[in-house]
Amino acid sequence: MASKRILPGFGLSMGITMFALGAIVLVPLSAMVFRASGLGWEGFWHAVTAPRALAAFKVSFTVSFAAAVFDVFAGLLVAWVLVRYSFPGRRFFDSIVDLPFALPTAVAGIALTAMYAKNGWVGKHLYAMGIESAFSPLGIGIALAFIGFPFVVRTVQPVLADLEPELEEASTMLGAGRFTTLTRVILPELMAPLLTGFTLAFARALGEYGSVVFISGNRPMKTEILPLLIITQLEQFQYAQATALGSAMLVLSFAFLLLINYLQRWSLARRGQH
Repeated sequence: MASKRILPGFGLSMGITMFALGAIVLVPLSAMVFRASGLGWEGFWHAVTAPRALAAFKVSFTVSFAAAVFDVFAGLLVAWVLVRYSFPGRRFFDSIVDLPFALPTAVAGIALTAMYAKNGWVGKHLYAMGIESAFSPLGIGIALAFIGFPFVVRTVQPVLADLEPELEEASTMLGAGRFTTLTRVILPELMAPLLTGFTLAFARALGEYGSVVFISGNRPMKTEILPLLIITQLEQFQYAQATALGSAMLVLSFAFLLLINYLQRWSLARRGQH
């Protein structure tokens, strides 16, 4: 007797899935690439290799990568504290982690700019030490780390909660120090969720606009991110150039995500061998 399935059969399910994927993702992206192809290869190459475009690519990818790396370390630490320790207000701090999800990005950008500007609560102390926080790559990194931070915490937290403390106790009883226990027992178990959190934070940072546009200062060749340059091209009715930049960003982002996903699968396979 054939087992009953809650969802419809494979054919119908696959058809609905492909239709939704095509309507939501593939059709808009294909339209963007088709519009960019109107420039021709020479025009496309000229649009994406212009000095202003290259500077925007550099700012977006380097700062997004640095912010995602910071989120990995900060997110792991926060997830560890929330899972392994009990203290007054733990539920409150746990809910605060999700604040960047709920807060409109423009509001986050205004708040961060007010805090890290030259006369802000935090910025005035940084400027006194000669550190330019707002309207600099550092300010962009602060905004991108803010919006990507919850992805790492929420990805690592459930895995860490399932990781039994007895493993650490056994490692300590066998004579391993704290560093050895961290690197040989804990981190291998958390490598896959850490890579997943890094991927989500990095992808989110690449496309971020609202929280960055205020704190970056939008200085061409210095603090101009790629999404802002695309918006600028659209406002100037240079649609083909804007879609060319979007297509190039799509290809580069997809290549980075493929690489990170490959590293994640490799980490899971290596974990399974052990």
